[in-house]
This record gives sequence, structure tokens and C-alpha cells, in this order.
Amino acid sequence: NILSTTSDQCFNIHYFIFFLFKFNSAAIFRLQAMHRRLCAELGNEKDLESKIALMLKENVRTIPSRFLFVFCRKEMEAWEVYERRHQKVVEDAHRNHEKAVQFLKKSMSRIRQKEAKEELKTQEHMEKRMQAVLSLKNNITSNRVPLRLLRLVVMQLILWKFTEQQKSRKIEIVARILQEEACVEKQKKHQARAEALRSQGKLPDSLQWRIKTWQYIENAYEDPAGAVLQVSNMPKDETDPKPLGASKMERKIFTENLEKLRSGIIRKQVVSGHEFKGCPFYSKPSLIHFKDFDVGKTYKKKIILINASYSVNFCKLVGVSEHLKDFINIHFDPPGQMSAGMSCEVVVTFKPMINEVLEGKVTFLAQNGSFSIPLKCTIKRCVLALDKELIDFGTHVVGETISRTIILTNRGALGTRFKLQTSAGDNGTCTTAKSSLERMVELVTQAQHPVCLLEQLSQDALITKADLEAENAQSPAEPPPEEEPIEITLGKVTEGEIGPFSSIKLQVIFTPSVPGDVHAEFEITFDNPNCKPLHFSVIGVSVDVPVWVPNPNVDLKICIYDRLYQDCIIIRTKAALRLKFEVCKELSNHMELLPKTGYIQAQSSFSVQLKFLPRHSLPEDAGKYFDTETRVLEVPMTIMIADKTKPIEFIVHAIVTTSDLEISPAEVNFGYCTIYEAVQTTITLTNKSILPQEFGFVGLPEFVDIQPSDGFGTLLPLESLNLDIIFKANKAKEYSFELTCKSEINRQFKLSCKAVGVHPPLELSHSLVKFAATALNDVSTATLYVINAHVSLNRFTHAVPRIGKGEIAPVGPTSFEFLVPEDSPVTIMPSVGTVLPGKKCLIQVYFRPVLSEQLIREEAVQMLCREDAQRTMLKKIHESEMQVRTVKNQCAHSQRKINSEEYIAAQYSLIRNFTGKFERYIIPCFVASGDTDEKIGSENLKYSPYNTLYLELHCPAVAPSVVVTSNNGKNIVNFGEVAVGHRIIKRITIQNISQEQLALGFSILNPNGPFLLVSPVGTLEPGENQFLFISFCPNESKLFFETLDIRSIKATLTLSIIGHGVAPSIACSVEGEVLDMGYVIAKEKVTSTFKIQNTSTLPLRYSIKLESLSQTRDKEQQRLPFFITSPPGRTDFVGTQNYSGLSVFNIFPVEGVIEPGKSQDFTVTFSPDHESLYYSDCLKVVLFGKEIAREIWLKGAARNHMMFVEGGDPLDVPLESLAITSPMSEEAAKGELEEPAKSLLLSLEYIQAETSGTPAVRELKIGAIRTAQFASKKPDHPLMVAAVLTLKGDIKESYKVLFIARVVCT
Repeated sequence: NILSTTSDQCFNIHYFIFFLFKFNSAAIFRLQAMHRRLCAELGNEKDLESKIALMLKENVRTIPSRFLFVFCRKEMEAWEVYERRHQKVVEDAHRNHEKAVQFLKKSMSRIRQKEAKEELKTQEHMEKRMQAVLSLKNNITSNRVPLRLLRLVVMQLILWKFTEQQKSRKIEIVARILQEEACVEKQKKHQARAEALRSQGKLPDSLQWRIKTWQYIENAYEDPAGAVLQVSNMPKDETDPKPLGASKMERKIFTENLEKLRSGIIRKQVVSGHEFKGCPFYSKPSLIHFKDFDVGKTYKKKIILINASYSVNFCKLVGVSEHLKDFINIHFDPPGQMSAGMSCEVVVTFKPMINEVLEGKVTFLAQNGSFSIPLKCTIKRCVLALDKELIDFGTHVVGETISRTIILTNRGALGTRFKLQTSAGDNGTCTTAKSSLERMVELVTQAQHPVCLLEQLSQDALITKADLEAENAQSPAEPPPEEEPIEITLGKVTEGEIGPFSSIKLQVIFTPSVPGDVHAEFEITFDNPNCKPLHFSVIGVSVDVPVWVPNPNVDLKICIYDRLYQDCIIIRTKAALRLKFEVCKELSNHMELLPKTGYIQAQSSFSVQLKFLPRHSLPEDAGKYFDTETRVLEVPMTIMIADKTKPIEFIVHAIVTTSDLEISPAEVNFGYCTIYEAVQTTITLTNKSILPQEFGFVGLPEFVDIQPSDGFGTLLPLESLNLDIIFKANKAKEYSFELTCKSEINRQFKLSCKAVGVHPPLELSHSLVKFAATALNDVSTATLYVINAHVSLNRFTHAVPRIGKGEIAPVGPTSFEFLVPEDSPVTIMPSVGTVLPGKKCLIQVYFRPVLSEQLIREEAVQMLCREDAQRTMLKKIHESEMQVRTVKNQCAHSQRKINSEEYIAAQYSLIRNFTGKFERYIIPCFVASGDTDEKIGSENLKYSPYNTLYLELHCPAVAPSVVVTSNNGKNIVNFGEVAVGHRIIKRITIQNISQEQLALGFSILNPNGPFLLVSPVGTLEPGENQFLFISFCPNESKLFFETLDIRSIKATLTLSIIGHGVAPSIACSVEGEVLDMGYVIAKEKVTSTFKIQNTSTLPLRYSIKLESLSQTRDKEQQRLPFFITSPPGRTDFVGTQNYSGLSVFNIFPVEGVIEPGKSQDFTVTFSPDHESLYYSDCLKVVLFGKEIAREIWLKGAARNHMMFVEGGDPLDVPLESLAITSPMSEEAAKGELEEPAKSLLLSLEYIQAETSGTPAVRELKIGAIRTAQFASKKPDHPLMVAAVLTLKGDIKESYKVLFIARVVCT
């Protein structure tokens, strides 16, 4: 029952832990501790129960019956005690459970109250926001009416300004009319002058008109150039009317307020050190386009705004373009804060009132700047196009009728009427003569004097008159043009209506009536003025021969030698005729027309079969018909008509090419190849044809592979392709084989190959090792085996090691050696070894990418040069040449000598800027028969280069994601020498130099070792620095070394931790463990000196402590004295102390540091204040505040007088608290003439033997204390002391003993 109750309590506690996990972490931890304690007690009780039961079973048999009852009674009593204790534990557990439940209820009530308060606050906040939104909506609705009124007022102002401008312009027109009337009057006055000139001599009419015109211009404008420059000098109010709207002051105030508002709102957005630049929001779609709208209808479009910035942003609608406010309405509810990538919707409503194209933008304001979305409204329009611009009817006989169709397509939303007609005029380039007014303006602007102008006008008049006479003379001589027959006409549909998004087919008819070429131009015009006319051309050829070939040029395109090509030639005729087909003599062996003779009926066609089989002799046979450079063949063919002398010719075109594929080289020798590796060689396959050819290597043996694409592919014209032939021998023998390459026309091309297969005595378990991407200064390890499987020379049962068909390798130990290149980041352990038959040897390959020494030194030199160059830039210009020489000399010197700091800085810079590197190594493994004996040496072993094995290593190196930034970037943590038992903590700074967050893991240090990782780091953000704290606490005197791996998903950073534990040791000049200060007269002091030397290799920080000043001294004094609780023998180091409370013993110095090999002198002062023989204390030398290196027992005695006697049996105890030590004052001591006698107890034991007895002997010591009090006094007479000696035996006897002493000062 007790066990079940305890288990139920454990279950309940576990349930409450699960229930309280989210509410109170402190209660969880307390309950977890209680749960663990109860479970441990339950386990201990079960173990005890099983042990007791087992012991009972074993002891029942051995215990006698008389002791069984006593034993059972004791067991029952023990069990009752155990039950009472267990019941108490259960009651405590119940009480704790009730307290936990009460605490849980209180916590739950507080949490509910907190949640209720937060919910109430959120409701109040939402109500405030709703009220604010409603008030804003009411304000908007209330402000709409004033806005409309404002717009009406603005429109009225605009109309008023427009009427005022019209009035001013009317006044200007009236003024100009009056000015013209005045000019007319001046003109009448000049007419009289003109009549006078006529009476003197008549001028041509054209010259007279030009003179009048000049006079009018001269009268109207004082400056002759004023007529031309008047347009450019017109006031701006007439040419460019003032824009309507607000005044300049209002606009200026508005822009200033807008900039102030924006400066208070806009702010830069910087995330992780990167400032966002660009449009903060993207719109989908990027252009708001209302196409093909109708006036009066309403259109809506929905756009989506996406937050494209780095973090949370806001979006606010500013408005649309000013000229679009009457047509565009934006519905946008600001969503508030928007995270990156979130979107919101904007509804744009467009209600057109005018039929015009409108363009503008919708402007928004974000947290880091404004942005706009372009808006475009396009009206319905016609988008007309023809499917072709040229109609070619080809060649037809006179009298036929052929029709073709051209399609007119309207891709727009607006229909229009069209009209198809012949183009008027010629399409050639026409030069139009300038009008007389234009020429007159030019003359006016270029003339410098009126006389020059008159001369120029007279010459123009004469030229014009001569030209007119010549034209009149030529015009009557031209005969009227004859009417030509119209061969190209239009169909029925020449005009009509084309609707939106529709097409119409227009027919063009060709009726040849005259032999020759026919060309016509047609034009399609439209009623819509915005649509430009469309043009297309029609051509055709008409012949009058009764026999003709519709396709006079037969193109066989590209042909290959030794391949047959056929084509069908159609011949048409009007009458029944006999035809004969002939081929030129040069190509009679390559080309043929079948049949050679034929009869054709009237108004029908005849088919002739053309066969072309080009042979390789074609270039020599064809002669002038074949171009060897371009490979083009042009052969004329003749059709002879009976009773006709003129033959009909047509031409056959072809480009003849070869189908050869060239393989280079023609023979491949792979050499010696082991069965564990593959040998690769490259061949070049060239296409000699100008046609692409497909190829493929077929029938490949199993030990040959061709890449890429397994030896299949396509070669472009005249292309060369490199192919890799991979040979892998499957046994030791000599190979000789051929590879066959076939083309798509089944031509074969051979490639001869040779090789020798080699079976080495050893083999590698893996010939290719691909290391994972390894960071700089990190290590990757791979494991493989060298196997010796050669155990028998029987070549019939299994393959034996040999070279080709040579001798079989001997059975026995076989040695190997890996030859690793120098300065490579690869290490192979072991690189040399011997493998016995049937055994294998473990090989470990290490890849540790590091920066080369030369690269680091070059970077350090460049850094030094850059620093020197920056210093020289600050100096004067005239010293530049000298400074350049100085920089060069410094760079050369720095290349020779670089200190460690510059070296480390260069290394750190290269690591940070490292972009990655991939290296491939092929490590040869040489094999030799025999054992690598030190006496013989490896050079005497039988060795063949053909048995060499190769190990291929793929080594990718990447930049480390985590680097050490402290200690100049070193990965070594050196604690130096630390005393055993003492702890030192060092801080290491690591930084994430990658562009992503890293989760870090750490390797486990030796749990029994001295190193401890105090504060591991969980994650590192990009560019973040974190601290690692490593402590070192050695437990013995030796050198410690461990490695700590900092693992991330990309790489591992290894820290080498070194520390040397040193046991502190000292040497003390005090021999033994006791420093006896001797006898001192009370209230005087004496000093003694001893020395402590540091015999260890590290500085020792010491402190001197006295046992009498210990913090635990008060507790120890509460115990019973040692002479009561322990057997005789002194165990307490602290004896009698001064009555004044001051310490009896003083030590100087109390603390300090002793350097290695040095010593420190210590002075001990003994100053008692009363008489006692039991002054003692314990001096402890404590190192580093922890370890007690030496304990010295300080002893001393004090007397009131210079002389003293001691000896005999003790009459008191060493503790002064129990002795009769009531000191007298000095006045009382002076007042008494006689001091009380002091007693000495001498116990004399006489042992009487049968014959004689040995007398009893005891010693008494008489001493004198050196003191400075009596140094001036000289002793006059000896001192005398009397003592009574009482002997108690059978007879009691008393003796008076006189002691005489003389003090002698030395």
C-alpha cells in the first residue's frame, strides 16, 4: 500500500507538471525536483525491500531458534520506525500538493484577471478606432458639398477670365483692321508712283506684282525682317495662354506645406545595415489601363499593392493627377502596418465624360517615400492591317484568269468604312517646287538692301517667264497617251464597313493579256481621319509560249555524294505537242530526265522525273557548271518542241557536299592500364559536310566507354567534336580492337585501339575520394584500405597479379608508398607500409585547406604598399617622385621582412574574402614486392612502374562561416601554466561572416578533463559577434591538450586548447613542524624570522593565516576541552591567548606573490601580556586562497620574573579558562611584601629488587630569561631559593632544598 501510494503521488505530480507547464516555471521546477526525489526514494525502498527479503531467507536457516525471536522483534521495531518516517514523508507530500494546488489556483486567477483586463483594453481601443473612422467618414461627406461649391466658383472664374481674354482679343482685332485700312490708303498713294514708272517703261506683270508686294511689306513694317520675326516676337499671352488654376503664391504655399509634411513622414529604412532604395510598393498590374471606353459608362479596376521593402511599411493615398480628378475615383482603405510581402487592394473607378485619351498617375505615400502608378485611358480606335503587302501571281499564260485574296483586319474596338482603289500617281520620288510666297519670305529674310531685292526679283521674273514659255511650247507637242489594257482588277468588294475586331477578304484578279511583267499598286482609304491609308503591291508574269514550266528554277537544295535525289517537273501547254527532254553532256553521268520523249495534250500538264545521283567525279565532270569553292551546281535543262526552233530552258540548282566523318588520330594506344583504374584519351570527330550529321559508336566492347552521350550525337556543318574514350581493363592481357562509328546514312568509320592490362599485387578499397566542402583551417577525413589479396600462384582458379602476359608476381609481403605532392593540403597516414598476403592495411587521408605562405606574404606586402601609398598622398606634389621610390623600397623591404601582426592581418583579410576553390589531386601509390626493412631500405625492393595504383582526391575548399576575431584570429587558446586545483577563464570572440543565420553545435570535451566550455552559443546572426568562455582547472601537474569543434551546417571551426598544470611547491626554513619562540617576560616581545622559497615554475600568490583568527574559532571553543574528551596528548594548536584581545603571535607580511625561484622572509613576533606556559597557535601558508601548503606550530612561554624553575608533574591544565589564573594588579603586587609560594610536584618511584634497588631520579630545570629590563644592573650576589622536599613512604620525611643561581651576562 505504501509503494502504491508513493507511485500515485508520483503520477499526480507528473500530471500537475504537465498541466502547469505554461503558467508557472518556478512551480514546475519545484515539482520536478520533488518528483525526482520521490522516485529516487521509491527506487531505494524497493531495493532495500528486496535486499531485506533476501537476507531474511538466507539468515533464517542459519539463525538459531532462540535468537530468531529477538531478531524478529528488532526487525519489527525497525519496520515500525520506517513506517512512521514514510508516513511523515507522505503527509509532507500531501501538504506540498495542497500548497501547489492553491498556488495554481491563485496563478490561474491572476492570469484570467490579466487576460480580462487586456481584452477590455482591446475592446476600448477598437471602439475608439471605430469612432475615429466614423468621424472621418462624416467629415468627408460634410466636406464634399464645399468642394463642389469650390469647383463651381473656380469654373465661374475660369469662364470670366475666358470672356475677358476674348474681349481683349476683339479689341486687338479691331485695332488691326484700322491699321490695315490705313495701309490701304498708303497703297493708293503709291499707285500714282507706279503709273509714272509705267509711262517711262513697262515691266512684266509678274515683276510689277512682286514690286507691289514689297511696297506693301515696306509700308506695313518699318523693318523688312519684321514680317518674318513678328510671329516669334508675339506676346506670350497670345501664343501661350496662361494656365488656369491657382495663383503662383497659392502653389508655392502648397508645395512648401507638402514638402514639410513629407519631411516629417518620410524616413529611411535600414535593415541589417542595408538601406532600402527603390519603389517601396509594387502594383499588380503595373499600369492601370482603361481601354476602349464609352462616354457615360462607369468602369472599375482592382489593383493590388505589394510591400516590396525590407520590413514593416505604411501606405497612404495622396491623390490622382489634377486633370483626372473629375473622372477618376479611388477607393482605398489604408490597411495600417504591412509586413514585407503583404498586399492590399485599391479600387479605381473611371467615369468618362469626354471622348479623349487621358494619361496621369495615382500617387501614394509610403513610410520611406512616395510612389506612383501610371494611369491611362484610351478611347476606341481603329487598328487596321493587311496580312501581306505583296501579291505574287507567278507566271501564267496569256488568257488565263487567276485570283488571289488579301485580308484586311481590324484589331481595334472602333469600326470604319473603307474603300479599295488603285493608287494615284507614280510611287517615285517627286520634287515639289516652292510657292512664290515661300520664296518671297526667304528673299525678304536674306536680303540686306532693297536694291538687291529688286534685282533678285527681276531675275526670278525673267526665269519664270522663260520657263512658262518653254512649258507652253512643249505641251502641245506631246501626243495623248494610249489606253493600256487592265490586267489586274479588283473583285466585287471594293468598299464597305469593317466592324471592330473583324476582318474582310478582298479579291484581286489577274487576267494576263500581253506577255511581260505586270505591276500594280493599290490603296485602301478609310473614313476615319486617324487611320492612315494602307498600300499593297501586285505583280505577275504572263507568257505567250504554248509550252512553259511553271517553276523554271528547280532547287534540289543540298545533296550528298552517292545518294539518289528525285524531283517532279511540271510542264504545261495550250496545244498538243511532242516534247523531247535533254541533259547537257557534262552531267549525263550524274543527272537524267525520264521519259526522254513525251506527248502532251492541249490544255493539260505533263510530269517529267528528274534523277540526280552525284558521284565523286562531279567536280571534274561538271566543269563550268560547278563552283568548287561554294559547291554550287547550276545545270541548264532543255525541252525541245517538235517543229519549233526555240527550245524551252529551265535550270536545276543544287549544292553538293560530302558525307565524310574524320577521326583524329586514326589509331589510339592506351599503354599500360591496371584493372583498378580507367585510362582516358581524347579523339576529335570532324564533320566534313555542310549538312548536320548524326553519328554513333556501335558495338562497343564492355571495357570501353565513350562520352559524352555514350558516343552518340549530332555534328553541325563543318563542326569538330572532342570525344573521351575511356578504357578499363578487366584482366591482365594485351588488347587490340577496333571502334566503329556509323553515320545516319549507314556509313562506317573505323578507329584502331591497343592497350596492355595490368593486375597489380595490391588494390585500394576506394580509388576515388570526394571530400565534403571543407572550410579553411578545417579538417576532413576519409578512410580506405590497401588490400593484398594475392595468396596463390594458381592462375586457373583465380586472376593472378601480372603485367600483360608476363611473369606472375610472387606471393609474400608487398610494400606500398603514397607519394603526396609537396605544399598540398592532403596528408596520408601511413604513407609507407607493408601488407601481408590475405591482409589489409588501414589508410587515413586528411584534407586540411590552408592559405599558402606565399599568398599570405603577397597580401601582407600589398597591404603595406597601400598604407605607404596613403601616407605619401598627404605629402607635397614636388616630392612625389622621391616618395614613389621610397614606397618601392619599403615594399621590397617588407617583402623580405614581415612581422607577425601584419602576417596575421593579411591572413585574416584573405580568409574573409575567400571565395572558394576546388582542387583535384591524383596521388600515385607505388607497389613493390618485399618488406620495408630498415636495414635493407626501400630502394632495393623489386619495383615496376606499371603496377602503380592511383588515388584520386576531389578537394573543395570554401570560406569558413565562423571565424575567431580575438587573439589576432588565432585558433589556439593557450592558458599557459596554471596551478593545480585553480581555475582560469578565457574569453574567445567568434563572428559569423556568412550571409545567413547559423545554428552552432559544439563537440564534447573530456568530462574528466580540466577544460570546460562555460557558455555555449546557440545561434549566430550574419555579422554577429559572440563570446565563448572556456575554463581551465588542472587536477595534476602535466601538459593538457584538447580540441573543441564549433559545428555549423556549412563548416566546422576547430579550436586547439592548451594548458599546463603545475603543482605549486615551496621550501620552508623551519625544520620540523614547530617554531618555538622560547621564554619571554610578560608584556615584552620577541621576534623570529623564517624564509619560504618558491621552488615551482609559476608565481605563487600566498596568504598567511593564524588558527586563532579563524572564522570557525568561536564554534570550536564551545566544545569540551580536549583533555576531557580525548586521551592524553595535545591536539589543539591554539593555546593561551592575551587578556587584551590582541593576538599573541603576529606575522609580517601577511600576503603577497613569490616569483619563481625567489624567496620571502617572514617575521614572527611573540608578545604575551601575562604569565603562561601554554601560548601556542597554528600558522598556515595558503596558496591562491585555497591550498594549504605548510602548517607551522608556534609555541611560546611567558614568565613574570627573569628566573624560573620548571619540571615535575603537572599541577594544572593547558587551558587557562579552567586554571586559577586571577592576575593581580600592579598596585596589589607592590603592596604585598611576600608572594605566595609556588608548588612543584615531583613523583619519585623507587623500585626495590630482590638484590638491590635503583634510586628514583627526577630533573628540575632552572632558567633565566634574557631581557632588556635588567641589562643596566649588575648581579652582586647569587640568587638563592629554598624549597621543601617531602618524601612519603613508610616514613614521612621532609627536606629543605636550597637552590643557588648566578646570572651571567654574555
